[in-house]
Amino acid sequence: MSKTELKKLIKDMCTSLNDLIENNDDLTKDNISDFLLNSESFISSVSEGKLNSYKHSHSTLQKEFKQIADKCINSYKQTNTKFSELSQIHADTLIECTGSAIDVSTLSNKFSEIHTYMLDEVNRANLVIEELTQEIQALEEKSSIDSLTKIYNRGSLDTYLTDLCSSATANYETYMLILDIDNFKKINDSFGHIAGDKILIYISNILKKTLRDGDKIFRFGGDEFIVILNRIDQKYAINIGNRILNLISGNNLIFMGDDISVTTSIGVSKFKLGDTPDSFILRADKALYKSKHNGKNQLNMELS
Repeated sequence: MSKTELKKLIKDMCTSLNDLIENNDDLTKDNISDFLLNSESFISSVSEGKLNSYKHSHSTLQKEFKQIADKCINSYKQTNTKFSELSQIHADTLIECTGSAIDVSTLSNKFSEIHTYMLDEVNRANLVIEELTQEIQALEEKSSIDSLTKIYNRGSLDTYLTDLCSSATANYETYMLILDIDNFKKINDSFGHIAGDKILIYISNILKKTLRDGDKIFRFGGDEFIVILNRIDQKYAINIGNRILNLISGNNLIFMGDDISVTTSIGVSKFKLGDTPDSFILRADKALYKSKHNGKNQLNMELS
């Protein structure tokens, strides 16, 4: 990446950060930290051959998020206007009734109309919110970062493994770890889905603090993670896997006064020349099945 491109990248990031600060009165240090972490992850994921792709996707996503924000503002203005009209109708109705005999039938009809009008507006607003939520979810799928855990998402994994399988050489070894949280459904049933989300964040943070800068962490599924260990040998890969097991099982999560014990099972596989993304994942998944079947909270490897 040239000096000019680096300066442009930094300028764009600073502009976005400044806009974030200017447009949010309730901004916290954590919000800014998340922004910088996401920016670092995104920049790290951009290879030299993808600069044009980066510029296009950055511009496109920024434009689409702005369009959604505009829709939100317009929807709010329309709903606010409608409720102002309702308030005026209500006030006018009270004035009409003041100082004269109350026509119960007319008054009842008036308030029935207001009630119906209000319900229609609420239903319309709910539909708009649902549509905008779906649009945001679609944009998140285009992004490279999982919105909950702030690590790479499944789409990024697919792209990364495709590139790996097409360009890998025998010059160095690459290993995959698949982590699955033990008894995750039981934890959700016992403590609630918010606790489950906190556990996913907790494990992703352990992975980020434990692994090297060159290693990649992805959220593979609901409660599964995939780690790619680059330029490493088998012994060190197993050591890292066991270290992750011990860190997770040795530190309980405190949530709403409850002490939640969490363990994971891990499957490990080594990349082989000729692998496809599916064959690479399948071997690791077979190893993960052994770990689950043999009692959980352990690591197994599948090489063939």
